Amino acid sequence: MGKMEIFQIVGLGLATVIMLMVLNEQKSVFGIYLVIAFGVIIFVLMMDKISAILAVFRELANKAEVNLIYVTTIFKVVGIAYLTEFSAEICRDAGSSAIAAKIELAGKIIIITLAIPILVSILEAILQLIP
Repeated sequence: MGKMEIFQIVGLGLATVIMLMVLNEQKSVFGIYLVIAFGVIIFVLMMDKISAILAVFRELANKAEVNLIYVTTIFKVVGIAYLTEFSAEICRDAGSSAIAAKIELAGKIIIITLAIPILVSILEAILQLIP
């Protein structure tokens, strides 16, 4: 089904771009709503895939006896990165590069904050190896 899905997404994307061009030509403010709607639709279409990916990684983490806290943190980091990028691009599409930059900064700070426990664990493991 993967090939068919990409054709659907590409078709939807191209149709959205055409509608966006028409709206922009008419100086309509609805263009940004169209971009947001497209993003939400893509996200909803990908939910099954995202769930399957998360399930595979959880299973691998269980088999490798990796603490699920680390895997969960990595998922959060990836999710925040995608959400930050998506939101910043919408802001840029709306002509607000300054707000986009602030969203990206906040995303980076949150990611670093989430990564601190993992970094501390790695450093503690390294320190235990050093005599």
